[in-house]
Amino acid sequence: MAKYKDYNYSQTLMVPVSLEEQLVPGTLEYAIHHIIEYRFDISSFNRRFSNDKAGRPAFNPKILLKIILLGYSRGIVSSRPLERACRENIIFMALTCGQEPDHSTISHFVSSMKNEINDVFTQVLLVCEEEALLGGTHFSIDGLKLPSNAAKEWSGTHADLKKKQEAIEKKVKEMVKEHGKQDKCKNKSLKIENAKLKERITRLDNKAKRIEKFLSENGPRIGHTGKEIQSNITDNESAKMATSHGVIQGYNANAMVDEAHQIIVQAEAYGTGSDGKLMKPMLDGAKRNFEEIGLGEDFLTEKVISADTGYFSTENLETCRDKNVDAYIPDPHFRKRDPRFANAHRHRRPTDKLSLNRKNSWFKVEDFKFDQKTKKLICPAGKELYISGTNMKVNKGYVATGYKARVTDCRGCSLRDKCLRKPSTPYRQVRIFHKHLSESVLDKMKQKIDTLQGRKMYSKRLGIVEPVFGNIRSQKRMDRFTLRGKVKVGIQFLLYCIVHNVEKVANYGRSYALEAI
Repeated sequence: MAKYKDYNYSQTLMVPVSLEEQLVPGTLEYAIHHIIEYRFDISSFNRRFSNDKAGRPAFNPKILLKIILLGYSRGIVSSRPLERACRENIIFMALTCGQEPDHSTISHFVSSMKNEINDVFTQVLLVCEEEALLGGTHFSIDGLKLPSNAAKEWSGTHADLKKKQEAIEKKVKEMVKEHGKQDKCKNKSLKIENAKLKERITRLDNKAKRIEKFLSENGPRIGHTGKEIQSNITDNESAKMATSHGVIQGYNANAMVDEAHQIIVQAEAYGTGSDGKLMKPMLDGAKRNFEEIGLGEDFLTEKVISADTGYFSTENLETCRDKNVDAYIPDPHFRKRDPRFANAHRHRRPTDKLSLNRKNSWFKVEDFKFDQKTKKLICPAGKELYISGTNMKVNKGYVATGYKARVTDCRGCSLRDKCLRKPSTPYRQVRIFHKHLSESVLDKMKQKIDTLQGRKMYSKRLGIVEPVFGNIRSQKRMDRFTLRGKVKVGIQFLLYCIVHNVEKVANYGRSYALEAI
């Protein structure tokens, strides 16, 4: 008979564990521990407590910060898994020195960091500067749209929400009548169904009361165009945003990244999907951060700033001009003017090629010919258009000559359906643009992007900021915000940005990189 070694699960083992030996130099956990423990000032957290003379000792903010940063670096966001990791994971045990804060302590610490999170971010940014990781010449700005802890179904204008409330209340009345009829029946199965119906009535009634309370306490949300936008009952500071994955209810997390080692120098989450007004707050925030770490208030002057087409707006470009930064922000059609993309249609799908080659069903300005002899414009049907105005100043600073067709010529024209989009339009009008009175900031930026230098500088943006979002979203697994409200969502986003910066310190910092140890 075969012989096997005996084993006994009731025996006791004594395993000596050195906590410091678990934090291996060159690892992310070592960098988190060393930066927070030896290069971090927690005085900003002291005003939270008044237990210096009496009361229970609190968990040290350094311990809680280490737990959260390590957890976020491993995709652990919820407080209960973080609590369990402090009991079961040897790395977490080493960082906490065996302390086990419960989930409510961890959760409250994160959501209440409104007054301290910027200080934490700038202290880590100062470490990046001391480790020579900031280049300070080229910065790229971009946004990452992520879902929030709110449902799209609870969104709508005040009128839409009021209709939804009335529809629910109507449904509740109908169900109450049905419940009253079934309640008189002595059939056992019907009584069970009646109990379930009562639960549904209660749920729907609570929904209606929730909508009513929200409408009474909150006014309509007004967008940047001055019109009402959709509110959300769950998180009214979030917004509906169009992404490549569909429409989401969430936040637009913006980050400003340095070129040298992809250090995030400014980050903030906004409850709007448009980037057209975000350049000023991002540059102002970066300026404050640079002042905090001692680089001076003029550090951004004449520095290169690149951003994608979402930031191409008059307000953003005027902000860059006023702050004297060298901006490279292209318009949405800049690739159509780039000779490098002249043959890009070859790589499109067959269905896309068909849509590109399909001619517009309406006549364009180019289909109207100018007769040099008569000085009149000839339409595709061969009719003459007479001048309706000269030196007309139109939008965007252009000067144009207006032409107008005769009503009698357009009335019975066989090409009318291809020329006039609306059947009610009596005649066709055409404007021929001649010159530009004054170049706007938008026109100047178009000219700047179309230069060889402009294309070269803008092409760097993709390699500067996109890998940062790839690291945060894919490697750190932040695919949605778990908190509600702009303040709390901003805290969570900044914590992820801090993790990203600490990881850069661990990989490239002179004092932390494995090659330097």
